[in-house]
Amino acid sequence: MRRIYEPRDLIEAELLMGMLASEGVEAYLAGGHLLGGIGELPVFGLLGLLVEDEDAERARGLIAAYNAAQPLAGEEPDSYPGTLLC
Repeated sequence: MRRIYEPRDLIEAELLMGMLASEGVEAYLAGGHLLGGIGELPVFGLLGLLVEDEDAERARGLIAAYNAAQPLAGEEPDSYPGTLLC
């Protein structure tokens, strides 16, 4: 198993795990159980996405592509330019 990404929060972790699963990559969340101790623990670095060694490079590429995605021209509202609506 390799740690391939540190999500900002549990929502991003779940979203990325779902995206990876849809591409056939099984991901595991490390540190999710530690979120209740935020007052006692450092805020960053608690969460990590892990995948099997043979899926690591592909998973990193999928996450990088996901993070680099931009809204399609004409699909963003005039009042919120640069905001991706899901």
